[in-house]
Amino acid sequence: MRTALTIAGSDSCGGAGIQADIKTMTAYGIYAMSAVTALTAQNTTGVTGIMEVTEEFLGKQLDSIFTDIYPDAVKIGMVSSSNLIEIISEKLKYYKAKNIVVDPVMISTSGSKLLKEDAVETLKLSLFRQAVLLTPNIPEASVLSGISITEEETMIKAAEIISNEFGCAVLLKGGHSINDANDLLYQNHKYTWLIGQRINNNNTHGTGCTLSSAIASGLAKGLNLEPSIRLAKEYISGALKANLNLGKGNGPLNHTWNLFKEETEQ
Repeated sequence: MRTALTIAGSDSCGGAGIQADIKTMTAYGIYAMSAVTALTAQNTTGVTGIMEVTEEFLGKQLDSIFTDIYPDAVKIGMVSSSNLIEIISEKLKYYKAKNIVVDPVMISTSGSKLLKEDAVETLKLSLFRQAVLLTPNIPEASVLSGISITEEETMIKAAEIISNEFGCAVLLKGGHSINDANDLLYQNHKYTWLIGQRINNNNTHGTGCTLSSAIASGLAKGLNLEPSIRLAKEYISGALKANLNLGKGNGPLNHTWNLFKEETEQ
């Protein structure tokens, strides 16, 4: 069985973070492992608390994983401080981790800030260059590129800037009203539009986490990058269309829609 590791924060309501990642990887038929960077107290309406793990404990988690069940792919999500980012970077280099997908989580779906100011620079300096893919949304790409993204042309420019700076592919997610959920893949100095269907419901909690872990799952299975992304977009669309409708705010996706498809269609 192929394996994948998620390095991210825990979501107490189960819709995002490592919970979303593990559900997604399992739905893909991948054996999922996790290294927890932080505990969060949150639900579909917002985040009320974040408690980070220590650098030593995060390092021990990563040592335990890489020395026993080596992951075929790694997805990195919420890491809110510089010291933890540096530990992750060191361990990934030491163990020669492969197929690293980084979702630069800065703001939650509900609008809560999840990343400290100095951590953005540390991400850039020590982690992004190890990735095969970065998956920023439009607000995150604007911060990383230093330009305002207002239309498709500036999406292309921002993705180009980020890709050239860090030497990796960039999937700039277009779900923030620039277009009809079309994403931009920029790699090897070329760009491709990946057409998506906008699905109008409020159950979008954890969408970014789910997409990046789905892409990592595809890479773990041996797929190339673009096919992994296209398959991940299909998976996300199905999870959104299932319209789980839980909670009082931005509800979670139905991560197991493809496992229990007949039940959800009844």
